[in-house]
Amino acid sequence: MESTKQEQSFMGVVKERRSVRHYDPAFNISEQELKDILTEATLAPSGANMQPWKFVVFNNQALKEQLLPIANNQQQVVNASAVIAVLGDLDYIRQVDSVYDASVEAGYMTQEVKETLVTNMKGMLATMDPQYIKDGVIFDCGLVSMQLMLAARARGYDTVAMAGYDKEKFIAAFDIPNHYVPTILIAIGKASQPGHPTTRLPIDEMTFWNGITR
Repeated sequence: MESTKQEQSFMGVVKERRSVRHYDPAFNISEQELKDILTEATLAPSGANMQPWKFVVFNNQALKEQLLPIANNQQQVVNASAVIAVLGDLDYIRQVDSVYDASVEAGYMTQEVKETLVTNMKGMLATMDPQYIKDGVIFDCGLVSMQLMLAARARGYDTVAMAGYDKEKFIAAFDIPNHYVPTILIAIGKASQPGHPTTRLPIDEMTFWNGITR
């Protein structure tokens, strides 16, 4: 019975999530709750558990006003409680020891296994095509972004993902280091108008079994 309730709760979150573009500008989400949502988002999977993402949270109104023209004057940027920029960290190897040290401390691996993994990771990345690394980082940022939006919806908040912004201007305006790749902006807050319902194509039109057949 408990698993059924959990499944229904999850499906409610999935089905109720909408891309919301109209927000109550008077509504505020506390920094602690934003941190909690981000923490839940980072339970998303990533390649070798490297967690190659960073977040810049804009909840200062003056900075949101600065971000507005960079984000093509999308009004949700200034009316939402916050805008979260998800950045991909191309130099994520810097944190490899921290990632695996935590696993050792938690008892998930031995020190010997950790040292082997770190050596292998560093050797592999040293010879890997930079574009392949970038593609993987952006992929992982997509995973954490979707989980962030679902975590927000589970708490009763609304979101919209925004790919339409000037990344070069964003980098210049907020002094983003070269090893960070801006991927997506996510507005989060309380809707003043509900998001429009949408439809999806039938799954039979989108799915092939055991190979492409048409």
